[in-house]
Amino acid sequence: MRNIVLQKLRKEEEDDVLLAERYYTILSAVNNIGLTQREIQLIAFTAVRGNISYANIRKDFCEKHKTSNASINNIISRLKRIGVLVKDGSKVKVSPRILLNFEKDVTLELKLIHRQ
Repeated sequence: MRNIVLQKLRKEEEDDVLLAERYYTILSAVNNIGLTQREIQLIAFTAVRGNISYANIRKDFCEKHKTSNASINNIISRLKRIGVLVKDGSKVKVSPRILLNFEKDVTLELKLIHRQ
């Protein structure tokens, strides 16, 4: 018989992007994806804004995170290659498989299974 351990954690964030950053940080850690902080920031920003294709959205990200458009392009290439970002027509968006509505609370159920 297995002993089951249940632990409840609660974390409040001030806005949608910070909540999204927390979610994608957990997703990266649990799946051993190895996303950098800047990649997580870009994914979260893109998820909340809807895409990262338009010049004004890119400019907002660059100003907020003090980075360049060239850096964004490099990050987008890597994230598309691993399937986190996808091309939807002319727009680059977060893959629908990992996109949530960050305007609402997010509840995660995480099971880490010990195989014997």
